[in-house]
Amino acid sequence: MIFFLILGIILGAISVVFLLQNITVVTVAFLTWQIQGSLAVVLFLAILCGAIMALLFLLPSFISDALYLSAIKKRKKELEDELADTKHALENATSHTETSIL
Repeated sequence: MIFFLILGIILGAISVVFLLQNITVVTVAFLTWQIQGSLAVVLFLAILCGAIMALLFLLPSFISDALYLSAIKKRKKELEDELADTKHALENATSHTETSIL
């Protein structure tokens, strides 16, 4: 856990240094739009858009995994209840057998 905190601090420091070193103004053109901004901001927005697209591609698998996990938890609960009922029935049968033998 502490490793990830230190790694996050290091990556944050590297990002700040990157931002401070790349302040030149660039023009980005897409179709008819033209946007001017800092190179660092443009790169940050491009990386952010890529991360959002990756999350959108992964979202269906996250949802299916969550549904599968939910179904498995429900099945586990059913099996635990069935096991408890079987143990209870076995205890009743054993106690009934002992009382009839005595």
